[in-house]
Amino acid sequence: MAVDELDTRILRLLLEQPRTSVREYARILGVARGTLQARLDRLEREGVITGTGPALSAAALGHPVLAFVHIEVTQGHLDDVGDELAAVPEIVEAFSITGGGDLLTRVVARDNAHLEDVIQKLISLPGVVRTRSEVALRERVPHRLLPLVESIGRAAARR
Repeated sequence: MAVDELDTRILRLLLEQPRTSVREYARILGVARGTLQARLDRLEREGVITGTGPALSAAALGHPVLAFVHIEVTQGHLDDVGDELAAVPEIVEAFSITGGGDLLTRVVARDNAHLEDVIQKLISLPGVVRTRSEVALRERVPHRLLPLVESIGRAAARR
């Protein structure tokens, strides 16, 4: 999808001021409300904007331990294991990957003992051969997309 300079400015505002009204966004950007709404609708339709809910903190919800768990799966059981992972509330993300393992999950836990319990639950799932875990010590770069959006916007402005 082609993102132009106005799209970039809209996305920046959405990321920096997520609770602002569409009317206020239009005022800030100096565009008509209808223009802004049409852009937002297109960005949603094309999958650039995927949600509008609040960002939540697992740590503030009592789950400060973060681990990345690699899961090796018996050949032919990737979909089955993926479906089972969706039923484990402590798994906040799961990806099929290349390299060492078949799945990479992001797991949150109350403490290390709870993390061990979650990993034991994963190991017991049918089709799981083994797991390998890495515990995150400190977040160095939080999840972000604004630098990417700005880079795309700069490239669009040069065209």
